[in-house]
Amino acid sequence: MSDSQRFPVAAHALAYMAHKGAFSPAQAAPSALLAASVPTNPVVVRRVTALLAKAGLIATRPGATGGSWLLRQPEDIRLDEVLKAVNGCAHIGSPPAGAKGCPISEHIPRQVGKALTAADEAATEALSKITIADLLDENPVSLAAYTPHASCPVAA
Repeated sequence: MSDSQRFPVAAHALAYMAHKGAFSPAQAAPSALLAASVPTNPVVVRRVTALLAKAGLIATRPGATGGSWLLRQPEDIRLDEVLKAVNGCAHIGSPPAGAKGCPISEHIPRQVGKALTAADEAATEALSKITIADLLDENPVSLAAYTPHASCPVAA
């Protein structure tokens, strides 16, 4: 699974568990059910849920009767925590190494690296204001000023 897909899959899975009331082992959401909702392969979901469990956001139980459930309420899970849990960042690229001996190549990669750090910090700050509960709300205050990005598919 690409790094760029871990965060959206994680946010979707957490929102699905919240929607279905998966707050205990008895209500655990199986990876096949989560995968059908995303839609993706159950293996992808299991990899993501393992990261979310390691971060303490969910618990999981393996096996035929297994699944995942939330350990916290959806309004208490911020998206910056989700991003961190899946080892993600707002990765918009990386600077090329540059050519040896070129004064621009020796300077620009460092400065572009700093600009990328600034973008990552801004994304983390924005995500810290959005919760899993907000994703389930029709028009949450935290997202009211935004429209879906033009490159993102939007369900009708």
